[in-house]
Amino acid sequence: MTKTKLRIAIIYGGRSAEHEVSIRSAASVFAAMDRDKYSVTPIFVTRDGSWYAREEALGSFSPLECPQAGQRLILAPDPEYGGFLKLTGHNCFERFPIDVVFPVLHGTFGEDGTLQGLLDLADIPYVGCGTLASAVGMDKIIMKAVFRECGLNVGPFSWFYRLEWKKDPETIVNELRNRPLPLFVKPANLGSSVGISKVSDLSALEDAIDQAAKYDRKILVEDGIQGREIEVSVLGNEDAIVSVPGEIVSHSVFYNYEEKYLRDTAELAIPAKLTANEVAMAQQAALTAYRAVDGSGLARVDMFLTPNDEVVVNEINTLPGFTSISMYPKLWESCGLAYNQLVDKLILLALERYHDKNAILIDR
Repeated sequence: MTKTKLRIAIIYGGRSAEHEVSIRSAASVFAAMDRDKYSVTPIFVTRDGSWYAREEALGSFSPLECPQAGQRLILAPDPEYGGFLKLTGHNCFERFPIDVVFPVLHGTFGEDGTLQGLLDLADIPYVGCGTLASAVGMDKIIMKAVFRECGLNVGPFSWFYRLEWKKDPETIVNELRNRPLPLFVKPANLGSSVGISKVSDLSALEDAIDQAAKYDRKILVEDGIQGREIEVSVLGNEDAIVSVPGEIVSHSVFYNYEEKYLRDTAELAIPAKLTANEVAMAQQAALTAYRAVDGSGLARVDMFLTPNDEVVVNEINTLPGFTSISMYPKLWESCGLAYNQLVDKLILLALERYHDKNAILIDR
């Protein structure tokens, strides 16, 4: 008897400055999926937000591949239709059922809770964190407030709106003059180090703020933290487990987009050379951060280990990179969980969480 394959949709691309990173991550996930278990549909989201179902082939992730009109999809919030509808002509559509969605959309309109909320409405199981965790994890300002409330140590920071910067830049610059250098200026809602600047001289501050303001309406300014850059992967739902810690040894001004994805010059020390106590502190901080945002499925928690043996949590990534050089899968590989096994586990966790949510009463 032939076993029915799970129908998996990998959603990638998207309306984000992390569009290219998403494509690379999605190609890696696609290549790792067992075709004896899964029927896989790549679903490409263009930069303007149009959705297309592509062929079940690695070539679908090529930047040279052009979407075809006959591949156009709509994700409907009405659960009666199984979520996806394929356009077959003018005002005509057919159902396009999917069992599990594997989102690989980094950044806004994918990692920020918008897609997760739509999938919840459509009643489709999906890999990774839910709407709340995704939204909190994307907004670094809200994230830090939640972390502090849960007793985690976060570094000094401030923030302001882009509108405030446009109206009165002089006041904001003057308020930042007394902060210790370096400062890190970031868009509040983005990842992969896009739009981030390290300011070691106040003469560069205005340009750094202008750069961040291109990507978000909220700008975050953090004090630089002296310490080792440690990352811990988290896997699971309410009973999540953590990986060994890894360390990033950057050879750039800081661990920026170019070093992460273009030059690949940073060293990833896996596992990090830490004492047993330091490992325990890093892992506990990761679990606390994951629980603080109500994480599920997966996340990567980034932190600093200071010379005083303090852990300062920087951020949580609720949809971490899955490229061949990404820290998240590499950490699990070092724990004995291979990439393809990790993908299998994430799909099982998605189904587990879906069934758990459906056990909740929605009427009296």
